[in-house]
Amino acid sequence: MPKPTRHQLPLFAEPTPPPSAFLARLQPRLRAWADDGIWFGTSSWKYPGWQGLVYNKPYKSQRAFDDTCIAEYAETFSTVCADFALYDFPHATTMRHIAEATPAHFALSLKVTDRITVLRYPTLPRYGTNAGRDNPDFLNVDLFRDAFLQPLGELRGKVGAIIFEFSTFAPRSGMDVWRFAERLDAFLGQLPTGFHYAVEVRNHEFLQPAYLDVLKRHNVAHVLNNWTRMPPIVEQLQVPGTLPADFAVVRALLKPGRLYADAVERFQPYERIQEENPELRDGLVQSVERAVAEGRKLFAYVNNRAEGNAPLTIDAVLEKLEPTRGRRRR
Repeated sequence: MPKPTRHQLPLFAEPTPPPSAFLARLQPRLRAWADDGIWFGTSSWKYPGWQGLVYNKPYKSQRAFDDTCIAEYAETFSTVCADFALYDFPHATTMRHIAEATPAHFALSLKVTDRITVLRYPTLPRYGTNAGRDNPDFLNVDLFRDAFLQPLGELRGKVGAIIFEFSTFAPRSGMDVWRFAERLDAFLGQLPTGFHYAVEVRNHEFLQPAYLDVLKRHNVAHVLNNWTRMPPIVEQLQVPGTLPADFAVVRALLKPGRLYADAVERFQPYERIQEENPELRDGLVQSVERAVAEGRKLFAYVNNRAEGNAPLTIDAVLEKLEPTRGRRRR
């Protein structure tokens, strides 16, 4: 039988190999930062391209990998962002499985299902008959509480940040920053307490007091995000008020100006870094340094579409942060 390539999965179980040299170097550094409240993770985790890097155990099939690799992922990372929750409400059985497969210190962050955050459904096939229609459940508190929050009880306290990602509001939508802030204020004021809520906007003109003051009033984080049509993280950090809560969230997603589909085509199957982005790395470093200096817990997530391989990007950021180790929170 031919030997599988690094991003292919072996068909039959083999002896479990020791951790790779990469993991032996990465794991203790991530644990040390997590102990200080700086939690690094990736956006999603089911990537066969990480075989030989993050994943070194044998899996009998692709399905077995998809169903169980979260346990091996959690041996290295203390958190992950579940992007899949954007497309459908969390299922209690899935949340229970993740809780049982991960250690006590693990935290699952989730993007809120877009049925809550979409003002008008895009004209895409996945929306079916709703495509192009106004969404009657935009910022529906009862639906969010019942359909999204309730299944998270199965995580048994392993909930990280709950991220409300809002797609770009077009000028014709009527949703300017003041209207958005008004709607958001009313919504956040009705949410159950006890969670780390965060808001990610895709309109750069929203980065002003009308929006940021609402977040501060409710102790909700603004998600510092590198994305197609947003200013890079390093610039967002210079805007007064972009760290409005007692915790912070940063997501390194895309190079500004690059579309998601273009990044997928360029970087998959995500086996290695293909394009370094020094500005993006600096944004992550500065986010950590600000969080440490100001005593904030930080959830930092990196996407494969940022440089081609999220774990290697995180490793490079940790290298840049080494001089900060002596200034860590005690």
